[in-house]
Amino acid sequence: MVQSLIRSQLRLGLVVTAGFMASLLVCWALVRWVPLFTDWRILGVPAPWLLLGVGAYPIIGICAWLYVRAATKNEDQYRDLVEEK
Repeated sequence: MVQSLIRSQLRLGLVVTAGFMASLLVCWALVRWVPLFTDWRILGVPAPWLLLGVGAYPIIGICAWLYVRAATKNEDQYRDLVEEK
């Protein structure tokens, strides 16, 4: 059963990492291939700088929150299985 928990936590970590990397890739693609976006300025700062420099932090926070929530669910399910026996 412990191996099952380890596998599920590893799978969860890989899924969250893949999602985080995909979201950063989308941000990069927006900066790279949407020329209109590169011309925008917000308070004098180029929008791509804000997106890549500041916009990544909410993505990190959301990924971390989702990971902790799912990991807790996995551990609760494991605990329920152990307590039944």
